[in-house]
Parts: sequence; C-alpha cells; structure tokens
Amino acid sequence: MRPESIEAMLPFLSEHPGNPSGSHGAARAAKTALEEARETVAGVLGCSPNELVFTGGGTEADNLAIKGGARAARRRAGLDGVVTTAFEHKGVLAAAHRLEAEGFRVAETSVTAQGMVDLDDLARRLDGSTALVSVMAVNNEIGTIQPLPEVGALVRRLAPQALLHTDAVQAVPWVDVSLLAAGWDFVAISGHKFGGPKGVGALVIRGGVPVDPEIEGGGQERGIRAGTVNVAGVVALATALRITHDRREMETARIARLRDRLRDELLRAIPDAFVNGAPDRQTAGHLHLGFPGVESEALLVMLDDRGVYAAAGSSCSSGATEISHVLAAMGMEKDAATASIRLSLGYASTDSDVAAAVAAIPRAVAQLRTPVRT
Repeated sequence: MRPESIEAMLPFLSEHPGNPSGSHGAARAAKTALEEARETVAGVLGCSPNELVFTGGGTEADNLAIKGGARAARRRAGLDGVVTTAFEHKGVLAAAHRLEAEGFRVAETSVTAQGMVDLDDLARRLDGSTALVSVMAVNNEIGTIQPLPEVGALVRRLAPQALLHTDAVQAVPWVDVSLLAAGWDFVAISGHKFGGPKGVGALVIRGGVPVDPEIEGGGQERGIRAGTVNVAGVVALATALRITHDRREMETARIARLRDRLRDELLRAIPDAFVNGAPDRQTAGHLHLGFPGVESEALLVMLDDRGVYAAAGSSCSSGATEISHVLAAMGMEKDAATASIRLSLGYASTDSDVAAAVAAIPRAVAQLRTPVRT
C-alpha cells in the first residue's frame, strides 16, 4: 500500500467507528468521508458520483456487472447473448459460465498470438440479441492494453442493445481509464492494484443502466450492493487512486525504464529467452518471459528462496503444472507456456529490486538446466 493510503485509512479504523448508514454524529462523519471518497474516485474514472458503487474488490465488481447486467437485460428485453474473450480474468470467465448454466448463449472471442483481442472474431460473435460484451482493459498476465475504443465502436454497430463491461483492474496504474473506457457501461477496478488495500473495489454503472443486485439486504449503495460499506477501505482506495492518477506519467516513465533494464539484462544473460506479448502494447509494469528447457514452477520455487517473487500458471491439486489459460488462448505451445513466468513492477519498485532479479534469475535458470549427476 502507498503510505498516504495507509495514513488516510487509520482514523477510520480507530477514531471514527460510525456506520455511514446511521443517523447520529459518528455515522454522519463516516458518511461524509464515504461521499468525499466517492467524488474523488468518480472524478478519476470519468463518471458521476451517483454512477459509482463500492464493492469488495474487482471480482465482485465484475460479477455484479456481468451477471447483474445480463440478467436485467434478459428480463427487460429478452436478450440472451454474452460475449467475452478467452483470456479474461477468471472473475469474468466464471461469471459468464454461471450465466451459461442459466441459459445464456456465451461465446469466448479468440485472441492473437501477441495477446490482443481478435476484432474480426469478435464481430462474428455479435448479433442483435447480445446482452453484454466484456473485454478487459489490460490483460493481467502479459500486460497488453486492449483496443477498447475499437471494441466499443464494433459492438455499438453490430449489437446496439448490448452493454459494455471492462475489467480495468490491471489498467489503473498504467493508463487513463476514463479515456480508454469512455462511454463503456461498466468499469471495474480494485484497490490493491494501485497501492490501496485488498478487499475493496468499485464499479462504474453508467447512465442508470439496470443491474440486478448480487448482494441484497439493507439497500446500501442505492440498493445495488447491500451491506455496510468498508469506509476505511474506500477512503484508502480513493487516496491511492488520486495519487496514482496525479503521478501516472512520472511513475510509468520511471517504471518503464526499470522494466526495460530488467528485460535487456536478462536477455543478455540468457540469450535464448523470449518475451511474450506485443511489446508496443504492454504496460510499463509487465514483463512476461520464457526460458526454454526450464519448468516455471521449479524456477519460481528457486526464485522465492532468493527473495524474488514472480508468478506463472496455477497448479492443480495433483501438483501437475496447469498451463495458464491466457497463454493457451494465445496459442502458445505447452513447452513454451510452462517455461514462462511473469515479472511485475510497480510504483515501489527500485533499481536494487531489478539488480536482485538480474542476479538471481540467470543463476536459477542455469542451475535448472544443469543435468543432475547420478
């Protein structure tokens, strides 16, 4: 978390315990802080405060938009099509598959080998009965920035009744979401991706689009998301978002230099390593590399022992490595996919972090490539 975000959060964990739904003085203080935070977040995301709903994170925001938006569209207009992409976050894909079990027609658009949505394939999957289209703003694994303006124009032309949703969770630190997703009906974000706390997010619901709530109860958040609002988390999220927005140009330039240095030094040290994704469409904070002949899970364990924390595909209960669904959707061969890892950088990354990674990764790769003597 950003230090300023922690500082903003602390008073609402100790000095101001009021429930913003109450009517006494302590409640009114919490309500004031909540609405000031709402104005801040709305200003950065390019919506009105009354178009913003706070949630328990990006996954909840995605579920609320996809399931709530599609169900409302079917109830009101008989629309039954849901279109997304094959490399969305699981929070989007699982929500779409839930709708499929409820009788919706669900289609996953293909993506290119460079990690971009295939617009031609998307066009083939749209029709007059499409209820909702969900395309992420930035892919969470390889960091490719998706062409949301082009996607939006295509959907408005071929499926004019469809709602547009974007999972912008990974995008906030790197791009101005208010511009990238301008005019989109639903925009989901999560605080922990830009220096806010875990477990708090927000959803833009533009123009009063009808949404069936996922969580029902006391009518908080205009009846769209019931439950006592996490005031401390929301205040911290708003603080982190404002700072991220104000410093984005400066921070992304610095982080991009660190990322480029990390990439270049690793490629010099490991000449047969390869970079995944379209370099000209990736954010400053993503570097997805493959090391032929190395199993990523073994590499991650070795790096973890050296204090370098990276990521790859998930592991199933049997212990066997499962290929990342993102890399599989890009058509990557199994050997290349299982040899690939993701290195992430952020506002807190430093030159010494890069130096530590450059020192650790080539040694670990070399060790894993060395035959074991028997």
